[in-house]
Amino acid sequence: MGISKNAAAVLERRYLIRDGSGNPVETVDGLFRRVARAIAAPDAAYNPKANLAAVENTFYEMMSELEFLPNSPTLMNAGRPLGQLSACFVLPVEDSMEDIFETIKQAALIHKSGGGTGFSFSRLRPKGSSVNSTGGVASGPISFMKVFNMATEAVKQGGTRRGANMGILRVDHPDILEFIDCKADNKDITNFNISVGLTEEFMKAVETGSGYVLIDPHTHETAGTLNAREVFERIVDAAWRNGEPGIVFLDRLNRDNIVPSQGPIESTNPCGEQPLLPYESCNLGSINLVKMLKKTEEGYEFDWKKLEKTVQNAVHFLDNVIDINKYPLDKVEQTTKLTRKIGLGVMGWADSLLLMKIPYNSDRATELGERVMKFVTAAGREASAKLAQVRGAFPLFEQSILASSEPQRNGTISTIAPTGTLSIIAGCSSGVEPVFGYVFVRNIMDGTEMIEVNPILKAELERRGLYSDELMKRIAKEGTVAHIESLPEDIRRVFVSAHDISPEYHIRMQAAFQRGTDNAVSKTVNFSNSASREDVEKVYMLAFRLGCKGVTIYRDGSRNEQVLNIGKVKRGDAKEEAGPDSIVPRPRQDVVQGITERVKIGCGNLYITVNYDGKGICEIFTNTGKAGGCPSQSEATARLASIALRSGIDVRSIVDQLRGIRCPSTIRQPGMKCTSCPDAIAKTIEKLYNQQVKLGVWPAAAPVIEAALRSKEGAAEDVAGRMHFCPECGAKLEHEGGCVMCRQCGFSKCG
Repeated sequence: MGISKNAAAVLERRYLIRDGSGNPVETVDGLFRRVARAIAAPDAAYNPKANLAAVENTFYEMMSELEFLPNSPTLMNAGRPLGQLSACFVLPVEDSMEDIFETIKQAALIHKSGGGTGFSFSRLRPKGSSVNSTGGVASGPISFMKVFNMATEAVKQGGTRRGANMGILRVDHPDILEFIDCKADNKDITNFNISVGLTEEFMKAVETGSGYVLIDPHTHETAGTLNAREVFERIVDAAWRNGEPGIVFLDRLNRDNIVPSQGPIESTNPCGEQPLLPYESCNLGSINLVKMLKKTEEGYEFDWKKLEKTVQNAVHFLDNVIDINKYPLDKVEQTTKLTRKIGLGVMGWADSLLLMKIPYNSDRATELGERVMKFVTAAGREASAKLAQVRGAFPLFEQSILASSEPQRNGTISTIAPTGTLSIIAGCSSGVEPVFGYVFVRNIMDGTEMIEVNPILKAELERRGLYSDELMKRIAKEGTVAHIESLPEDIRRVFVSAHDISPEYHIRMQAAFQRGTDNAVSKTVNFSNSASREDVEKVYMLAFRLGCKGVTIYRDGSRNEQVLNIGKVKRGDAKEEAGPDSIVPRPRQDVVQGITERVKIGCGNLYITVNYDGKGICEIFTNTGKAGGCPSQSEATARLASIALRSGIDVRSIVDQLRGIRCPSTIRQPGMKCTSCPDAIAKTIEKLYNQQVKLGVWPAAAPVIEAALRSKEGAAEDVAGRMHFCPECGAKLEHEGGCVMCRQCGFSKCG
C-alpha cells in the first residue's frame, strides 16, 4: 500500500476509528477493509449465493491500491453506527416561515451526519413584500441565508466534517443586486458559497445590452426590469473582488435533468458540480488516473482496459452505497432511490499529463481530457446497464429522458468533484485541476527548513542530474519553473503551474471534461492578483460559449481566506528579506490598561489578562490555577495572539481562529462556558473588544491592517493573503474545485 506519511497523518486525524480518549484504534489497512466489507454486503440482497468475500476483496484492492476512493463520508462512516455515506444534498426552501425553519432543521441533521447542503432561495418573496398572515413585510432571501448560516455555525463545531452550503438565487429575482453583494465583506455568511443562477435568456440580453424582466416568485408578476449588461458587470466586479458569487447556468442544468417530471433543478451541492432535485443526495467517488497509466517504450499512456475495469467496479461500489446508506431523512432516502444518481469522477489528471509529457495548457491536453471523460461515462453506462439486468432500472426510468435507451440502474453516472483530501490520500493532483505549486518550503520548529517537491518533477530533475536544494528553494520562491532559464525548455513547457496557465485554458479544460460528464465539473479558474475585471468577464463569456454549466474564479490575494501562496519563507532573523510591505509589531507601551477574568476549564481555573493601549488590544497573559492544566500551550496561544494584535491583525480574525477549539478535558464536563483554553481566551478578548467598541473607544469597522498599509498599492491584499493559514494545522491553504482546502492536514472549508 503506497500511503505517504502525509496521507497517513490525514487518515489518522480525520478518518480512523477512535476510542473514548480520542486514540486511533484502527489502522489504514483496517479502514479500507471496513469500508470494503460494508459496501460489499448489499450484493446478498440481489443474489443469495453472491461471493461477498470476492466482492469485498475487489473493493478493498481498488481502494488500498489507491486506484479509486469514495467520498469522505463513505470512508468515515461505512461499517460504523452512523452509516451516513453521502457527500451532498439539496433541500427545498419554500416561501413560508414554517417551511423555512423545517428546512433549517433538516439541514442541521444533514450537517450533523457529515453532509453538505445546497439551497435555492429563489422561491422566497423579495424584501419588503407584504405578508398577509401578519400584516408585516418580508425580510427577503438574504436575511434567511444569514439564519441558515448561523445554524450551520452552531452545528459544525461537533462534527468531523464542517457543514457547508451552497446558496443560489435566480438572476430574475427582485433581490438579485443585494444577493450579488451579500458577501462583499469576507466575514459575512461564511458557511456559504454563493452563485447566481443565470438563464439563457439573460445571457442573450447581456450580449445585446438589453433589459430583462424581474419576476416576483410569490405573485409571479413582473417586479421591474434591469439592464442585463449592468447586472452582469456587477457580478463580474464582485467575483473579481473576492471570488463570489460564482455563476450557474440553470437552463443547462435542466437540459440534462433526467426526470423533468419531478420538477426543475434549482440548486447544486456546495462546490457546484452536482445538480440535484430537492431532497436528492449523491454519492461520489474518484478514479486516480495516474494509476490508469502504463509504461511503454515511448513513455506513459493510458491503459484503457484497466480504466474500463476500474470504472465497472466503481459503478458497482457506488450503486451499493445507495443501498447500504443510512440517510439522515426518510424523504432523502425515498427521493434518492427514485433516480439512484451516482457521481464517478477522476483525480490525478495534472500528474498524468506530466508523466505523459503533455503541457496542461495545450490543445492536446484538452482533447485527451475530453476523450478520457467520455470513455469513463460510456464505460459507466455499460456497467450500469449490466447492473440493471440483475437489479432492475432506477424506479423513474420510464419517466426519464433515458427511457428510449437500454435500461439503466443509475440516473446519472459521472461528476467531476473536488478531491482535495482524497487526492492527499491517493498522493496525486486534485481533480482536473493543474498543479498549484511544485515546491514548498516549510519551517520546522527547530529552525530548519523542509523542502517538499512534486515527486514527478523531482524524479525528472534527478534523472537529468539537475536536482539541487538550491534550485528547489528558487522554485519555491518564484512559485513556478516557467521563468528559470537554466532549466531545459521542455521541462519549463510541461511543468506548468496554475498561475502559468491562462484563464482561457483553465476554461477550455473545464469545458473539455464537461463534454464527457453527465452532471457538472468542479474547477477553479485561477487569476493572478493583477488580473482585471475585463479578464474575469472574458472567462465568464467563454464558459458560456463553450458549454460549461457553471464557473468559479479566484483572483490571487483577493480575500482573507487566501489560497496557498508560493514564495519565500520569512524567518525572524532574515532582516534582509523584509520589504516595505512587511508587518512589524508596534512596541508595547510602558503603561497599559486591561481586565483579568477567571474562567473555569477542564483542568481547573484559567486566569486571562487582556490589556489594551490607545490603538487597541495589545497583549494577553494567562495563568493557570493550582489544579494544573496546560500552561505552556496557553502561554503560547497568548503570545501569538499578542504579537498578531500588535501587528495590526483584525481582532475579529483572531477571535474567529481561536473560538470553538475543543479540548476533551473541558467538553466532557457539564456546566462549562468554554470548550478549551483557546476558546476561553477568544471569549475574553471578544468581551473586552465589544465593551470598548460600545463605549466608542475603538471603531467597529475596518481592520487596522488596511490603514497601516494604505501607502503601498495592493499591499493590503498581499499581506492579508500571506497571513491566512489553515485553522487546524497552520499550513497555507489552496483554492481548488470551488473550495478551500489544506493539503497538509486535509482541512476543507466545504467539509
